Amino acid sequence: MQKHRHFIMHKPWGYLSQFVYNQTKRKNKKLLGELHSFPEGTMAIGRLDENSEGLLLLTTDGQVSEQIRSKKIEKEYYIELDGEITPEAIEQLMNGVSIRIEGKRYTTLPCQVVRLDPAQNPWAQQPAIRDRHRPGSWLSITLTEGKYRQIRKMSAAVGFPTLRLIRIRVGDITLGKLLPGEMMEVDHF
Repeated sequence: MQKHRHFIMHKPWGYLSQFVYNQTKRKNKKLLGELHSFPEGTMAIGRLDENSEGLLLLTTDGQVSEQIRSKKIEKEYYIELDGEITPEAIEQLMNGVSIRIEGKRYTTLPCQVVRLDPAQNPWAQQPAIRDRHRPGSWLSITLTEGKYRQIRKMSAAVGFPTLRLIRIRVGDITLGKLLPGEMMEVDHF
């Protein structure tokens, strides 16, 4: 029986969380396979969209993928918002907000939300990826679910669009000091 392999990666902004691009339009997409060579059958566990970055777990074991994507595992994100978020908006995020998923209304589960001090947040010290039109704010959001573009939809629903989204933790696994594009193989998740 072949031994499964597992990887932790810092997915850079601008890359798709996949190895093969199956679309016929806009073919100039950057894929993970351009950064490293991975064994055949490697899959991303819980994707990050092209405009998101941070911790990406990769494995050749589909069962591990299913376990990590379950609602039992927390996923933590740092997000930069357009505007100075209000305490009322933070409370709305914590309690759950109504968003659209596949054309249907969905109320997000309660989650943990903490306002981050820019002076203590290394991500806030980096150059902006997008132009800021007004002063921004940073939050840590910890979810147990992961709907398509959920955090971006949640922040927009309370009036503060997401400018930057970085996944920093999945369960007990953290991004640590991995730089964008860096990867390391691990024995297990």
